[in-house]
Formats: sequence, C-alpha cells, structure tokens
Amino acid sequence: MHAFDVFSHYERTHWRLTDIDFDKVDRSLVEPEYVTLAKSAVMGECNSIAATHGFFNEFVDDYDFSAFAAIWGYQELQHHYAFKTWLRAIDEDVDERPVEAMREPYAPGSTPSATLATNIISELTVNHVYRAVADWVREPVLQDILRRASRDEAGHAREFIHYTKERLARRPQELPSVLETLYVYTSEARIKHPVSLFKDSLVEGGDHETIDTGFEVFLEKVADEDELQKLHAKVRSAFGSMTGLDLTTGARIRRALAGALS
Repeated sequence: MHAFDVFSHYERTHWRLTDIDFDKVDRSLVEPEYVTLAKSAVMGECNSIAATHGFFNEFVDDYDFSAFAAIWGYQELQHHYAFKTWLRAIDEDVDERPVEAMREPYAPGSTPSATLATNIISELTVNHVYRAVADWVREPVLQDILRRASRDEAGHAREFIHYTKERLARRPQELPSVLETLYVYTSEARIKHPVSLFKDSLVEGGDHETIDTGFEVFLEKVADEDELQKLHAKVRSAFGSMTGLDLTTGARIRRALAGALS
C-alpha cells in the first residue's frame, strides 16, 4: 500500500506547529501585503476539510488513496493553523464565517482521475506561489511557514501524480478528462485554482480576503513578468511526464485530447 510508505516518510520528516517560534514574529517587518497573503492562505487552506470529505465520498472503493487523503488533509489543516497563528501573533485574525461557508464537500469531478488531476494543479500552483512569496517577504516567521508549506505542497503533488498514473493504468478511458482538466486550468492568462472556481462564489462580496486576493498580490508584487508562463509550463511538464504526451502548449493539449477521444 503506497499510503503506508507516504505515512512512514511523513513520520520521519513531519514538522509541528510547536517547531515554529511565534514569539519571534518581528512586527516591525510586517507589511500590509503580508497580512493579506496570510489571510488569503488561511482561506485557501481551510478547504482541506471539504476536499477530504469529497475524496472519501468519491474514492469509496480505494482504501489506499483514502488513507493518503487522510494524511494530506492533516497536513493541509496544519498549514491553515500555521497561517492563522501567525496572524494572531500580530493581533490579526480571520473571520470564521467565510471559513465555515467553505465546509460543504466538493462535488465529484467528471471522473475520479479528473479530480486527482485538479489536485495536482492545485498543489503545483500553491507550491510555486508559496516558494516565490517566501523569497520576497522579510518577516522571518512568515517566511519559515511559507517554505515549510511549499515543501509539503511539492510532496503532495508528487503523490497525486502517483495516484493519477496508477488510476489511468487501470482506467485509460479517463485520460480525456485529465487532459480536459489540464486545458481548463492552463488555457487562460491567469492563475486558476479549484478554490477559486468552486468555492469563492460562496463568500464573494464580503469584507474579507479569498484565495484570489493572495494570487492578485503575488502577481502584482512578487511575480516576474513571465511568472504565469513559468507556472503553466511547470504544470504542463508534470502532466506530460505523467502521461507520456507532449502537452507543452494549449494547441498540443487539444490535439492530445482529440486523439484520446478518437
């Protein structure tokens, strides 16, 4: 069972909230954008509850992946609490009402493989953003949290890729849904994230941050001019390696999709 190996690795490398010295937060280095980014991260990471629930519903016949989902959910909840604790250390907090609004489980994807593919994109996106933001912020405790979370997200992407490859080997008929998912998330000149597409409408109009707020700060303050292209290239490369297809451009994704459907 692959999840057992993941759990064993997690036991050896796992960090704890108590490993972070929140008493060392340097308020003099905190910029308003840092607060916005942390609140946005709290809103994004709180969706692990809804996602874990959705995984258990959709993968009721797959104990191995469900075991991994439980491990994943714990780590994502840890990220949520780490950013929340940092905010409390500077006397900021997140309104619990929009967090509560995110609780409803995600609906199943068009196929289970599409659900897994969506999460590959999610993990690679957040890994990229967290790592870049960690290099940009000057407050050391927030920087530490971002780097820890970024490393976790890279590991999560690796495992979602494993489970997607394993499922496609058993159910190759689900390949078109994976390619369609890739195209949807990388065909526009903006960062698209599952929380943005499926959850932000639940809390729009309120006086609070969403995950998109953080992406906007990232693109405006942190990202290079070609940052979005680099992110999309990273995602397409991961899917190309996973499927053995040339998916380096939108046109090639469409061509691969047409071939998979024929």
